[in-house]
Amino acid sequence: MKFKQNLSLLLWLYRGKASKDGKAPIYLRITIDGLDTDISLGQKIHPDFWDGEAKQVRSAGLEAKMINQKIMQAQTDLQRHFMMLQAQFERVTPAMLKNVYLGIPAMQEKKSSSQSPQPGSTLLHAFDEFIATFEKKTEKGIRSSGTLRHWRSTRKKVETFIAYRYHRRDLDFSEIDHMFADEFYDYLTLHQEHPLSEVTAKKQVKWTRQIVKIGVKKKVIASNPLEGFICSGGNKEVQPLELYEVEAIYQKEISIDRIAEVRDAFIFQCFTGFAYQDMYNLTADNIVRVGRAGEKWLIKDRGKTDVTEMVPILPIVQELIDKYKNHSYCKINNRLIPVNSNYRYNVYLKELAVICGIRRELNTHLARHTFADMMLNSGVPLEDVGKMLGHRNIRTTQRYARVRKNRISENMAKVKGKLFTKSGKLKAVA
Repeated sequence: MKFKQNLSLLLWLYRGKASKDGKAPIYLRITIDGLDTDISLGQKIHPDFWDGEAKQVRSAGLEAKMINQKIMQAQTDLQRHFMMLQAQFERVTPAMLKNVYLGIPAMQEKKSSSQSPQPGSTLLHAFDEFIATFEKKTEKGIRSSGTLRHWRSTRKKVETFIAYRYHRRDLDFSEIDHMFADEFYDYLTLHQEHPLSEVTAKKQVKWTRQIVKIGVKKKVIASNPLEGFICSGGNKEVQPLELYEVEAIYQKEISIDRIAEVRDAFIFQCFTGFAYQDMYNLTADNIVRVGRAGEKWLIKDRGKTDVTEMVPILPIVQELIDKYKNHSYCKINNRLIPVNSNYRYNVYLKELAVICGIRRELNTHLARHTFADMMLNSGVPLEDVGKMLGHRNIRTTQRYARVRKNRISENMAKVKGKLFTKSGKLKAVA
């Protein structure tokens, strides 16, 4: 026998949990037949901007608009879940509705706080297992130390978000609902002390989604609640160095050895496209003679993608290889170029920019973009550049493409010669 039940939803501001900045969390109380339970919506607002009668934020700002949208979405979702539960059960309780809203089985009881989570059953445990394996791959040179740092950074951001949103140290996979990705994204772009850009925040959500996917593979969770979040859309455009800037760096007389060596390593990257990790690990064995003429190429499996990257050695690159073949560091460590640790390398690059009068930050990724820019605007096909950069997908290489004005001018000059006479008249059709 099914019972006729009434659902009541009440929004309220929990002023007793206000943070140091004065903002209080927004809660929603579920009441069914006199029984109730509360849900935090994961949003905070200053009491001065809370409309107690309308139960929404009264402000014209973008943040207020997004919070009001989340309030409406939460109410709509709860109404929908309530109707679905009524079709399945004779009697629905507030706890059942809260469970379903949070993405866990309706009849699942709250776990005792004394129970310790099983390894891999929580989000941060899964992060730790993944990072531990990644560390071993990094030690063997299979993966990049830079990527490892990104994974550690993402894990830390997820940990701070869980503490902010759920007031917990960790989160069981079964507790991750479809709102997790949106709320994590909002936290990264709105609620942090130093908010991230939209592109960077989406990347953090994308990497977290990959960890949740591991939970699906291990059958700890039935499906990935983060799957519906769109992580694409927009990329940070990296403006490559102009050729005159590269020349200024290359020609600059530098008396400080550590800066001169960093300059040479950066120029090496600009004319090979190798990432820091791959340049760091280059040995004489990576110099391979190709074709009947025995042309020298640098061939190596890229650490990040494990895709073979192959680049013909340009004269300036050969000059640098010859310059350091008897360098003590290169002889002892069997390396082509003396390279500092990634941290020191980037620190010294900042000094190099100042010395050479470059009014922008130099970094290893900029060197790759500069290489791709020079190749693409010198007529090298996109597919060839992708192979030299060690990309898995041509779409990745397309992000490096930036057509220069002089290239457009040269191509239009060819078109002009075909279509028009020297006096500017349109040629007659043959």
